[in-house]
Amino acid sequence: MTEKIQLRTTPEVAATEALRLAEAARIAGVEAERIKRVDIISRSIDARQRRVMVNLTLLLHIDEIDETLRRYEPIRYPDVRKAPQAIVVGAGPGGLFAALELIELGVRPIILERGKDVDSRRRDLAAISREGIVDPDSNYCFGEGGAGAYSDGKLYTRSTKRGPFDKVLAIFHAHGAADDILIDAHPHIGTDRLPVIIKAMRHTIIEYGGEVHFGSRVTDLRVSNGNVIGVTIVEGKQYDGPVILATGHSARDVYEMLARAGAEMEPKGIAVGVRLEHPQRLIDSIQYHDAAGRGEYLPPAEYSMLTRVDGRAVYSFCMCPGGVIVPAASAPGQLVVNGMSPSNRGTRWSNSGMVVEVLPEDLPDYDKYGAMKMMRYQEDIEQTFYHAAGDSQQTPAQRMSDFVAGRESRTLPRTSYAPGNTPGRVDQLLPKAIAYRLQQGFKDFGRKARGFLSNEAVVMGPETRTSAPVRVPREPESRMHTALAGLYPVGEGAGYAGGIVSAAIDGINSARALAATLLK
Repeated sequence: MTEKIQLRTTPEVAATEALRLAEAARIAGVEAERIKRVDIISRSIDARQRRVMVNLTLLLHIDEIDETLRRYEPIRYPDVRKAPQAIVVGAGPGGLFAALELIELGVRPIILERGKDVDSRRRDLAAISREGIVDPDSNYCFGEGGAGAYSDGKLYTRSTKRGPFDKVLAIFHAHGAADDILIDAHPHIGTDRLPVIIKAMRHTIIEYGGEVHFGSRVTDLRVSNGNVIGVTIVEGKQYDGPVILATGHSARDVYEMLARAGAEMEPKGIAVGVRLEHPQRLIDSIQYHDAAGRGEYLPPAEYSMLTRVDGRAVYSFCMCPGGVIVPAASAPGQLVVNGMSPSNRGTRWSNSGMVVEVLPEDLPDYDKYGAMKMMRYQEDIEQTFYHAAGDSQQTPAQRMSDFVAGRESRTLPRTSYAPGNTPGRVDQLLPKAIAYRLQQGFKDFGRKARGFLSNEAVVMGPETRTSAPVRVPREPESRMHTALAGLYPVGEGAGYAGGIVSAAIDGINSARALAATLLK
């Protein structure tokens, strides 16, 4: 038989199989030797009090192991080589999960990805760090896997009410993700493991009759009588079918393409700020209330910060414990930073985006750009930092305490940012309203978490790509664009998602809507 129990225990017991078994037996009131296996169903860390505890949900197999229990049934995909086809533009999480869902529903997906496959893409990422060369079609934003392929691979989302969160986890797990993503409250995969998983997803798509084409940047939508009937790629080749547009939040040329096609768009609120990097040992000591740090049994600590300054939110974004900061420009002449972590989160640094909410009404000077106003604002900030860095990827940086005080940093500690840092007045390079709100926000965070506002921490920037600056409106039920039938705007780039899981969910839901229309 099986029995599910709740266990609140110390990190050592939670991490040690023998101790965990003994404690489970005590709570269940059975002899330990009767428990043949203990499955961890869920796991979360509670560090709110000085004594850190771990909450576990355990499934005990008593007297015998029940092999019939499965968390997820494997998905059985049909062969769709002769099925009606649809075009999926972009091979990020929105596009990949849309393609898999189309196959499951009996539609043949043709994925068109402007960048390179996930292995070839690595060379272009290295060129950004070593030589400052940005390939506009292959970088941290573009290429197989999208911006999520070389990231922490965070799978935490608040979008569970909007779609099949469990299905997304199951698909990642079926393609090679560790069991931990099915257990942890804040699951992550890691930048070292994501490429292998993404390749496995591509192989599944091809195995069951889909196609994946790299180096195939879409340059035009083909429209007939208000209906999108296909696309044209950069070399002039055309593809027919309804279009799932899942191009991510940095494909600015796609917004220009949509404007040429007569698509309705609107400016969308974004968040702008910096990357803040601390020594991981400092974050561990703060979050776990122990000067000695996390000890042997706890993972690198995370944090989440939020306050409001002058009516706008100031908050942490995409927090990467044990991670590194990377150059995330998607075209020459830009300087943008982002963060990522390996699966073990094992570096000596901790970083997070620290950003300020910016709404369209905050930027009247940009009204002349219409739907593109927030995008132009992003571009101006990125170009300002690029020129301040001597037209390079060596981002200006400032100690956190100096940033708050509004003074130059005479020296900088070593950071994780591979292209290197140059001392700079980040507080002056940012728009004044952003810098002021961050300064006040950092003071507040320092009051809430003693030691967080630190001379050991470094700010570097800018962090501008938190979300899409444009929303491509769509009908709620059909999920088609409000003006162009046959066009399904999906994920972060369309303004409907904010991370790997939410983009994947949006891709699945839009694929279902497309299939319902195409196959009826």
